[in-house]
Amino acid sequence: MKKPTPSNSRKINYIKWIWLCFLVISISGCNRIVQKPIEKSNPNLIIILVDDMGYGDVGFNGCKDIPTPNIDRIAQRGVTFTNGYVTWGACGPSRAGMITGRYQDRFGFSRNPLFAPNDPNQGLPLSEETLASVLKRADYKTVALGKWHLGAHPSQRPLQRGFDHFFGFLTGGHRYFPEEWTLQDAYAVTQQFDAYKTKLLDDEIRIEETEYLTDALSREAVNYVKELKDHPFFMYLAYNAPHTPLQATEKYLNRFKHIKERKRRIYAAMVSAIDDGVGLLLDELEASNIDDHTLIVFLSDNGGPERTNGSDNGPLRGQKGTLFEGGVRVPFAMQWPGRIPAGSVYDFPVSSLDIFSTFIAQAQKKVTLKNEVDGVNLLPYITGKKSGFPHEQLFWRIYDKQHTAIRAGNKKLFVSQDSSFVYDLQNDLSESINLLPGQKETGLKLEKIYQDWSMNIIDPVFLGLGQNKEYNQLHPDRFGRPEK
Repeated sequence: MKKPTPSNSRKINYIKWIWLCFLVISISGCNRIVQKPIEKSNPNLIIILVDDMGYGDVGFNGCKDIPTPNIDRIAQRGVTFTNGYVTWGACGPSRAGMITGRYQDRFGFSRNPLFAPNDPNQGLPLSEETLASVLKRADYKTVALGKWHLGAHPSQRPLQRGFDHFFGFLTGGHRYFPEEWTLQDAYAVTQQFDAYKTKLLDDEIRIEETEYLTDALSREAVNYVKELKDHPFFMYLAYNAPHTPLQATEKYLNRFKHIKERKRRIYAAMVSAIDDGVGLLLDELEASNIDDHTLIVFLSDNGGPERTNGSDNGPLRGQKGTLFEGGVRVPFAMQWPGRIPAGSVYDFPVSSLDIFSTFIAQAQKKVTLKNEVDGVNLLPYITGKKSGFPHEQLFWRIYDKQHTAIRAGNKKLFVSQDSSFVYDLQNDLSESINLLPGQKETGLKLEKIYQDWSMNIIDPVFLGLGQNKEYNQLHPDRFGRPEK
């Protein structure tokens, strides 16, 4: 064979170089295609709702004796709301407001519902649509985990209110150890708090669960992420903890031997179980390569009942069941990597009502809402695209106590049956100084705004937990399977 001339050698080497570059580019291109996460127009949406957690019981709000590193990850990777509110000082109405995006007083959900599986009116009225039902119309898969407390009648259960899947229980609380879940179904209940002992539901099937309740909910949350990761999903993860009864496994109790007060120690263990579960969920989102395509909100349904479960509302006055800050201002954080600046702190008042509006605003398929909502999309405010207060006012009412409250700016008017108070929350977070004697005009102005708002609310449409005895007298068929 004739030896190539130098010019031919250079030509051959040049051709080889071209083919080598093409091969490298092809291989690396294939790798990029394989490794690139699936692009989805709709982000995943997750609410992590805990029950009866004190304002001061998470690290991002300054807790010292209960480490919450995984819950804190949400705040560190996103935004902490220092003035984050719910719409009522206890479980049921607060959840009704959040899941509909509407003040629950607009549709008469102004009491904690009773467990009444034969009563189609004892829960969320069918006139209301849930966040899940709206997101389903926007092509989301939807799953609810944990506590429901929006009605036990078959017409009010999660699968009838927009959720594709449900794993949890229907009533306002539950026992945590599976050996105590002795009742086969809702119709085996014979009194209100018997429902805490029902077996868990997997969709509509009662199951034999073996894990501590909080751990079971965390496990299911991780499993659903694995199952739904290739499709936009909405997850409503509603932990029962740290609601009473105070029950924790040795695994979590052993972390808090340094806490001598019994209630606080068990409470700390229950919070720690939640934190572990949140960590597992966040880790799975990362492992599935969808964490930066997932918007997560963490909050409590109301403030801590300090005397009951050992919670701590920090500097806030009051507790669960009141309209003082300790009843309605809650731990509240949100993350969406790449969309919400990490480590942000947002000080203007926001509401759990805003979750509805924030979530539906992210859906690429726009849907028509059945009812007018009261929340706003928070993302433009968090990112600085909008300035000022997201809400000119926030409103509260506890019908049976005849307590009302309104916050406008940094001023708050609280009215009880026989007294009125004006507080400056910017300078008096603990609501210790009543400014009304010297600021009567402010009081009258806020009272007028509240009265105007109250023209669009209604009285409760069902008897609640406080009327349990009266309800039993009016509904002798409350329990037991209905006759066909």
